[in-house]
Amino acid sequence: MKKDIDFHTVAGVSVAIARELNTLGQEEWNVYFINNNDFYLDNVLIASKGYGEQQGQEVKTSVLRHMFDQVAPKSALQVEPIDPALFQITNEFWVSYYIGKTIYDKRFLFVPGSIVEENIIHISILEKEGVLHS
Repeated sequence: MKKDIDFHTVAGVSVAIARELNTLGQEEWNVYFINNNDFYLDNVLIASKGYGEQQGQEVKTSVLRHMFDQVAPKSALQVEPIDPALFQITNEFWVSYYIGKTIYDKRFLFVPGSIVEENIIHISILEKEGVLHS
């Protein structure tokens, strides 16, 4: 039963959606997973999907799953590109990982209207600008 499960507090991990210029000088957006901890994270699984409504129509994206054997301390890795057209729907990133033999998981939600210019900050570990969700 759910009451018998020990849910561990997730700390020191973030998901960011950051913009950058490609080799042609065009703006593109990417999703990053950030480990701010002083230790490795093992078997990191990130499932992403988008859902919501656009112009009165229900919209759902495919579910994408990404597996990383290990994420180093104080590091970030690119998960996937993201189309700015999806910023008008909810973008969900479900992250699971192990520290030792203990599993941790957390859902990061970027709701419609959250990836806008006034929410963009400098993300030092990426040396890019974007929206950070901790």
